[in-house]
Amino acid sequence: MLGRGSSGKAAAAELRRRGFSVEFAEGFDIVVASPGVPVRSELQVGCEELKRRGWKLVAVTGSKGKSSVVKVVADAINLAGGRAVPCGNYGRPVCDLIGEEPGWAVVEVSSFQLETTQLAAGTFEAAALLNVQEDHLDRHGDVSAYHALKRRLASMAKVFFESDPPVDGLDGLVAGSYFDNSALRANGAYAVALMRVAGLDDAQIRRAFEHFEPLPHRFQFVCESGGVRFVDDSKATSIAALVAGVAMCGSSPVRLIAGGLLKGDDPKNALPILTERVKKVYLIGQGAETLLSAWRNTVDCEVCGTLDRAVECAKRDAVKGETVLLSPGAASFDQFENFGERGDAFAGLAKKEGQEK
Repeated sequence: MLGRGSSGKAAAAELRRRGFSVEFAEGFDIVVASPGVPVRSELQVGCEELKRRGWKLVAVTGSKGKSSVVKVVADAINLAGGRAVPCGNYGRPVCDLIGEEPGWAVVEVSSFQLETTQLAAGTFEAAALLNVQEDHLDRHGDVSAYHALKRRLASMAKVFFESDPPVDGLDGLVAGSYFDNSALRANGAYAVALMRVAGLDDAQIRRAFEHFEPLPHRFQFVCESGGVRFVDDSKATSIAALVAGVAMCGSSPVRLIAGGLLKGDDPKNALPILTERVKKVYLIGQGAETLLSAWRNTVDCEVCGTLDRAVECAKRDAVKGETVLLSPGAASFDQFENFGERGDAFAGLAKKEGQEK
């Protein structure tokens, strides 16, 4: 086994249950596998066994919003009196569900997992490809390779949803919810399509949207002071996610905090919305100079380096009616343990700055 994270530990436990001897290999920077060596993901091991044990599975992949769609679908099934567990790349490892009472496994699937996953046709009752934009090019090399990995899921599902599936009555179902905006409405449509595959009616679907509580660090309101809103969108780790975060601010002028460990996607993809919505960008982390080079002829930029300095500068400049948005467009690992730590740090600084303003 490679990797002692929750997924690796869950896979090891399942393989030991089957009688395999499992050892963890550690301390390697790269692994080169001979073509004769079978390589399987924890996702494949878990999904095959859950299917055998009578679970029903649905899958969600895409570039932005996977976790929120997985959560609202699982919430909907549970609110309707069924049993559903969010798992995979978000929630519990798939193998961790083995041995529990069968229900619906709502599986978030990443491109990393799909590199070493090949499941039989029909393993998933349905699968959704929310969107395919630029992301993880530092790993996959180019956009076509990344998109091809995402679309592998189609061969594993009875029904495959992509390209904004038409959903009757969508506006009434998502009205007033987290998904009721131009950036997330399409993801709401995918969620409805999956809920209907699970047998839910419109009243049950509407109730799920009404009760949905967003996950932390996904466009999460932090505080307001002096008419300035502070919003934590630390989970926006790609340029496409940054664009969506800015769009969700609506008509409010944005003071954007961006930067970190870039993934290889093109920062210039953000130029249209920066021109339209952003008053100024406050750049942090390893990617600050790259973003400055791409954006400075379009929008006012200031290299702040650290998050605390960026919040300080944004607070200094912001006026009533504006939004200070942390939507980095990059991973956090250059300065933080993960995006959650980055978001928590922003929230603490925003509240402190807000109290002082």
